Amino acid sequence: MKRREFVRLAASAIALPALVRIARAETYPSRPVRIIVGTPPGGGMDIAGRVIAQGLTEQFKQQFFVEDKPGAGTNLGTEIVIRSAPDGYMLLLVSAANAINATLYPNLNFNFIRDTAPVATVAQVPQVMEVNPSVPATTVPEFIAYAKANPNKINMASAGNGSVQHVAGELFKMMTGVEMIHVPYKGAGPALVDLLGGQMHAMFDTTPGSIAHIKAGKLRALAVTSKTRAEALPDLPTVGDFVPGYEASQWYGLAAPKDTPADVIATLNKAVNAALAEPAMKAKLAELGGASFSGTPAEFGALIVAETDKWAKVVKFSGAKVD
Repeated sequence: MKRREFVRLAASAIALPALVRIARAETYPSRPVRIIVGTPPGGGMDIAGRVIAQGLTEQFKQQFFVEDKPGAGTNLGTEIVIRSAPDGYMLLLVSAANAINATLYPNLNFNFIRDTAPVATVAQVPQVMEVNPSVPATTVPEFIAYAKANPNKINMASAGNGSVQHVAGELFKMMTGVEMIHVPYKGAGPALVDLLGGQMHAMFDTTPGSIAHIKAGKLRALAVTSKTRAEALPDLPTVGDFVPGYEASQWYGLAAPKDTPADVIATLNKAVNAALAEPAMKAKLAELGGASFSGTPAEFGALIVAETDKWAKVVKFSGAKVD
């Protein structure tokens, strides 16, 4: 073989893997993509999943659809995705529950951080610290003073042991030293019914679940739990304004099985961020009480690690056990 021909063929061979990667990124997705949600239909996670699925369908002109796989506190759906082929055609809607579950469930069949590849953040939804109007407190400092004067006389409702409502309340207890009795329910709905009825005194609920009751005057909101004020309740201060360093929010993002090709991850991340920049998408997320929350895969991975570490401390402090 002539030297010139050999060099040409060798150069082509070296370039081939890069060309294959580019072609794969350009053609992905060539068939429908499933987004697994680990909760029943109709809840906040399911709605958030359908919103981003619609945005990705519009970006790619290929069908993205939600498949609900509830069970074991979202762990069932998580494991289905982790055990799937790492090709980008099955994704997981990730939430704060995944970070909490890493400690709450001591015998999981997977390590979430090790076995998933972060794709993109989608939204952040603040919670709201609220009380039944019978509680004589209109601000966070007044509530802390009242709770300390009446230790273990305040019933704090939640959607269940280890739920975002529960750990947000336990973080508040841990950082303020107040003593409240945690009462877990099987879901946020029944907890809200008893909070409205006065059997429960306080709750750290997700904004979408409580905002109508707050605006109707049936519940008194004291503060939001996010770092900054919430667009849905702009007049409310943050808990952190009175308890420095306090922050607790529900958040959503997308992840894929580990070993999913980096170019597929990059393609998905770009499309998610483009979808989140659309005014219609921002409006839909605002209806959930949240805000779009774009970023890189590395930034989402850092968020998951930080949240896992934070909630591990809170779960251990509270002694929370799965039902």
